[in-house]
Amino acid sequence: MKRDIVTNLFVIKFANVNGTGSASANKLFSRAVFRMGVPISPKNIFPSNIQGLPTWYEVRVNDNGFLGRRGGIDVAVGMNPQSMERDIKEVDKGGYFVYDSTKPLNPEFLRDDIDFIGIPFTEKCREIYDDPRQRQLLRNTMYVGALAALFDMELDVFRQLISDLFKKKEKLIEPNIRAIETGYNLAKEMHSCPIAFRIERRDMVGNKILMDGNEACGLGAVYGGATVAAWYPITPSTSIIDNFSRYCRQFRIDPETQKKKFAIVQAEDELAAIGMVIGASWNGARAFTATSGPGLSLMNEFLGLAYFAEIPSVLIDVQRAGPSTGMPTRTQQSDILSAAYASHGDTKHICLYPSTPKECFEYTAKAFDLAERLQTPVIVMSDLDLGMNDNMSEPFEWDDQHKYDRGKVFSEEELENMDARFGRYLDIDGDGIPYRTYPGTHPTKGAFFTRGTSKDEYAVYTEAGEKYVANMQRLQLKWKTAAKLVPPPIIRKTDKPCTVGVVHYGTSAAATIEALFHLNDLHGISLDSMGIQAFPFSDEVERFILDHEYVFVVEQNRDAQMRSLLITEFDFDPERLVPLLHYDGSPITARFIRHEIRDWILQTSTLPRRGLHHRR
Repeated sequence: MKRDIVTNLFVIKFANVNGTGSASANKLFSRAVFRMGVPISPKNIFPSNIQGLPTWYEVRVNDNGFLGRRGGIDVAVGMNPQSMERDIKEVDKGGYFVYDSTKPLNPEFLRDDIDFIGIPFTEKCREIYDDPRQRQLLRNTMYVGALAALFDMELDVFRQLISDLFKKKEKLIEPNIRAIETGYNLAKEMHSCPIAFRIERRDMVGNKILMDGNEACGLGAVYGGATVAAWYPITPSTSIIDNFSRYCRQFRIDPETQKKKFAIVQAEDELAAIGMVIGASWNGARAFTATSGPGLSLMNEFLGLAYFAEIPSVLIDVQRAGPSTGMPTRTQQSDILSAAYASHGDTKHICLYPSTPKECFEYTAKAFDLAERLQTPVIVMSDLDLGMNDNMSEPFEWDDQHKYDRGKVFSEEELENMDARFGRYLDIDGDGIPYRTYPGTHPTKGAFFTRGTSKDEYAVYTEAGEKYVANMQRLQLKWKTAAKLVPPPIIRKTDKPCTVGVVHYGTSAAATIEALFHLNDLHGISLDSMGIQAFPFSDEVERFILDHEYVFVVEQNRDAQMRSLLITEFDFDPERLVPLLHYDGSPITARFIRHEIRDWILQTSTLPRRGLHHRR
């Protein structure tokens, strides 16, 4: 099949069996592309069991620098017989399917609109290696070598990468390089190389880094001043604490005494974890926990306590597909409502919505300042796609002159000079935020009783209705203050008059921005967009929506949770906000967003305006 040459603009998908060591080989390929100066966006789609089920690894190679998931597959590497039929069907017309030809391909799977490239990887491994595990592992490395030949990649990049990866296990360097070269030579001998899709060296990466969001959050917690972490392991958040621990061992050990200046506790469950965080925070430490949807559900009552008793607390929620256990290793944005209103009663929590590793780092660090300034829980809303996938990111920056915002805390001297009675819940400054004290600050002044029941300004228990109402109104005033302190939305205006806008948040950002580019470039549809960064919503969020006749709300859940949150908070006409929903557990694609918006606009330009409808 004759094709045009396509350089640095395609999507490749690896289909493997979980537990066979394929992840390392697939990452080897993506990092080689990155080292050649070409932007990449890898996505690991894996099952929740340890081994045996299908797993996929998708890499977008993109000279244009778009970092969201595009949609569609140009080249597939099929190494799993279980998913072979499905994997072949997914390849776009004009694409390629690379497979292990040690066993013949089922004739029923063949297509005449793609090319099949068979290479006997297993057979070759049997010739070279005696150990069964070595055969399995190096077969993966071998197909990476074949891809280097098919895409006309620089073999030295792989040699250097392998040397770097195994510098602490030098005995693994030679066999892995040999496997790469064997696969490379096999492809050259058996097929016409290179194929139509090629990878050429570029200088488009600059000083960007590859990092996953969980590592960025762990590092952000260290820079944010956290010294205490309490957590219960849960996919996909566990590696946040792993990384926090690793960075604490680097930055939180006294160089002279070698004493640790941090405490990390694996609790017996999520309730105990958040309880420890609240206790440590009440005592003056900067403390946090990390969890996912099921853990957030369990933490609801304690989060309500922290809200009502006004105790700073930080929680990182790496969202996954629910409800219940759901799909533990699939991504969604499905905790939006449960996080915003966690606990019973009139409760609201500050939520931050990072979309990149850099924002994971910055927002995690910022969460501690916000929590102490506002004396309330702050929830960083990441997800599995951002948290567990390598993402190309701008390097992190930190101002060494930054001073932590510890909020309104009376010192011993201030208490000593105070003539008036200390009131823990007095609103002295008119912003809804009271002053607090750390335990033991003064021998006789500044003490108060922390409790989750109703109290007056002096922390004295009361069920007097007027006192309860006054306290709740003060908390609502504090909420309005918070709206001025959280990160503002990112608004992108077109240079043309526009009556339709698009709202996105978190990991929907990259695919949405690309979709809008192509809508303008390919279809002449120019739309304004707004990336929501935080809850509570600022006035800019309301103005953006009111400035447009219709606004698409792009999100990765079934029930349009962000749309519901906007309607609840601003009392918008529901027909003004058009839900654009994706929730199959895979990251949302630019192609999906573009097609949904294009079809809706084309239909509404020729037909009467339609009411609310859900897109899937």
